[in-house]
Amino acid sequence: GMMDCKKALTECEGDIAKAVDWLREKGIAKAAKKATRIAAEGLCDVAINGNKAYVYELNSETDFVAKNDEFKDLINTILNLLIESNVSSVEEALALTTSDGTLSDTITNKIAKIGEKISFRRFELVTKSDNEVFGTYIHMGGKIGVLVDVETDVVNPAIEEMARNVAMQIAALKPQYTSDSEVSAEYIEHEKEILMAQIQNDPKESQKPEKVIQGMITGRIKKELKEICLLDQVYVKAEDGKQSVAQYVAQVAKANNATVAVKGFVRFETGEGMEKKEEDFAAEVAKQMNM
Repeated sequence: GMMDCKKALTECEGDIAKAVDWLREKGIAKAAKKATRIAAEGLCDVAINGNKAYVYELNSETDFVAKNDEFKDLINTILNLLIESNVSSVEEALALTTSDGTLSDTITNKIAKIGEKISFRRFELVTKSDNEVFGTYIHMGGKIGVLVDVETDVVNPAIEEMARNVAMQIAALKPQYTSDSEVSAEYIEHEKEILMAQIQNDPKESQKPEKVIQGMITGRIKKELKEICLLDQVYVKAEDGKQSVAQYVAQVAKANNATVAVKGFVRFETGEGMEKKEEDFAAEVAKQMNM
């Protein structure tokens, strides 16, 4: 800011070099004070280079700053650093070399300049083989970032479109697993305990025969798995409202004489798990997919 520059020159008796150092020192001090603030806005993005992809999240305190050119410049800096490296943790990424010294120094300088806390919160590295394709989807310019890895023996525009549609499905319905085979026995047992407690606390249901109760629990577990497992979810663009994601993938594979399997996915939502305003992203993405 102009007033900060004027004060710096006054404090340093007109010495520009000293004034720059003075501003940097003050900026670092201000950045340190912002460390305890909540930064739950920001952007998620996906960077792909050949068989390597990074999904990452950079946070700011306000959505306004997330649209700032300085913030977007930092996003690009991080993108390029990740693609050119093989780091596997945020700590390693923050130590990567930049023109400011390290990425951590660059972020600190941006905080001083922008005036808000900025946090490089997380990223995930995904690698694939040559017989796999990445499908990506970025919702609302970075509110949600999705990467899906699809194994296939045929790579063409139709298969790539299918991968992107599956990524949009993930953004909209937020599955926790790719298929029910990934769900642990511990998770199932935990859910059964909760369902049993709910039934026992219901005067009518608790009086039913044990065989009936067990059947109810099994049915409810199956219903829940269809909601949290990607391949079992109802495909949001299905014309009949019944086709599952697995059936959609199989349909595209058959039409292209291909063997296709969804291997896994990464879904980042800006500020996920942090204290922030709730948004109905699922409804927004589903609406966009059906436009």
